[in-house]
Amino acid sequence: MKLIIGGSTGFVATELLSQALKNPAITSIIALGRRGATVPADANSNAAKTKLRSITCENFEEYPDSVKSELANADACIWTIAVTPMKLSTVPWEETCKISRDYATTAIKTIHTLRPPQEKPLRFIYMSGHFAPRSRAEIPPALQNHGLVDYGLLRGETETLILDYAEQSQGTVQSCIVKPGLIDAPGAEKREIPGLPHIDLPDIAAALLDQVIRGFEKDTLSNDDLVRIGQRALAGYSKG
Repeated sequence: MKLIIGGSTGFVATELLSQALKNPAITSIIALGRRGATVPADANSNAAKTKLRSITCENFEEYPDSVKSELANADACIWTIAVTPMKLSTVPWEETCKISRDYATTAIKTIHTLRPPQEKPLRFIYMSGHFAPRSRAEIPPALQNHGLVDYGLLRGETETLILDYAEQSQGTVQSCIVKPGLIDAPGAEKREIPGLPHIDLPDIAAALLDQVIRGFEKDTLSNDDLVRIGQRALAGYSKG
């Protein structure tokens, strides 16, 4: 499997790289980001040399030919790029929309068009957020209480666009939305936000990789789904 990881220097993406390098089902990894990806400290050097390609890109709305050639013929993509709520105050709203919505919708279209017809569809995962609503009728109180209604609707709109693109692809694309809560790093102190569930970093990375390899259980995975799938996958890896 050739896997693209969008946002390859981020918190979740770094763990994805670490696990993907150890997974024999993944034969090629394209780490796509504005900066070069760092090989995880626990990575096998031979696996990193043979499987990993770190590709930098300045404009995620218009890929140059050199980047397109690296993205061609991918089997799956896990897209982690977005503005987080903690960084909203430092990023203009127009830029937030571009990063959190337009980059993702451009990515799924571009990767799809760079892939000739194959027996299996392209699998695309968009990492959203636990509270993101897909309509104003679904806005949870937590977003209203923290002044995040517009941000939540932006993420929900992106979810709909990603799912709609797959639906209109005549079976050549499958998309999945994952909606984790607070992601906890091993050894780090846990944050607490009312109403937000927790998931450990290794669990979410294992769940995302499991789903692109095995196929999507459903088109939207909750935090509970991700915990269950991730822990099952990690238990399988340890037995293997």
